[in-house]
Amino acid sequence: MKEYALLVCAYLLGSVPTGLLLAQAFGVNIRETGSGNIGATNVYRTLGRKVGIFTLLGDCLKGLIPVLAAKALHLPDIWIASVGLAAFLGHVYTVFLGFKGGKGVATALGVFLAASPLSVLVALFVFVAVVYKSRYVSLASITAAAVIPPLVAAIERTPAMIAMSVIIAALVIYKHKENISRLRAGTENKFKA
Repeated sequence: MKEYALLVCAYLLGSVPTGLLLAQAFGVNIRETGSGNIGATNVYRTLGRKVGIFTLLGDCLKGLIPVLAAKALHLPDIWIASVGLAAFLGHVYTVFLGFKGGKGVATALGVFLAASPLSVLVALFVFVAVVYKSRYVSLASITAAAVIPPLVAAIERTPAMIAMSVIIAALVIYKHKENISRLRAGTENKFKA
């Protein structure tokens, strides 16, 4: 019973629209500003570094906390992976915004920080390298998402974790389809530190 309760709590926590709530505190509807996305990058561009960082941390914690809770309860890998996926899906398809949410990068970061920290370390290196070289956060997010499944497969070696990583990576890349079109057209916004 506790497994199902944790699954529901993970989804609901993941559904909390951190960026939207923080932007509203400043009188801004983030869905009508910039790219219209509720994630940390759009909040950063719209409201500045501090609010962007708080959004990133909040979205990351939404993935981290449920997975840590599942591990603390010594649940089997299938449940840990399911809880991580539920938190991620909560962010991407939030019940509070008509099942329209963010792209899931920061929440996925939180999930994998708890589930496979070594994989995250390598993926973060890839992310930073791509941002440094290209100045495209979207390209870095897509690339980091693409390397996560093979990393999890090599490090964790459990079918449930591998399946979770493949689903999350595929959804992160899919949610960046408009960014991919802009990257191809050369119209994607570059990151300015």
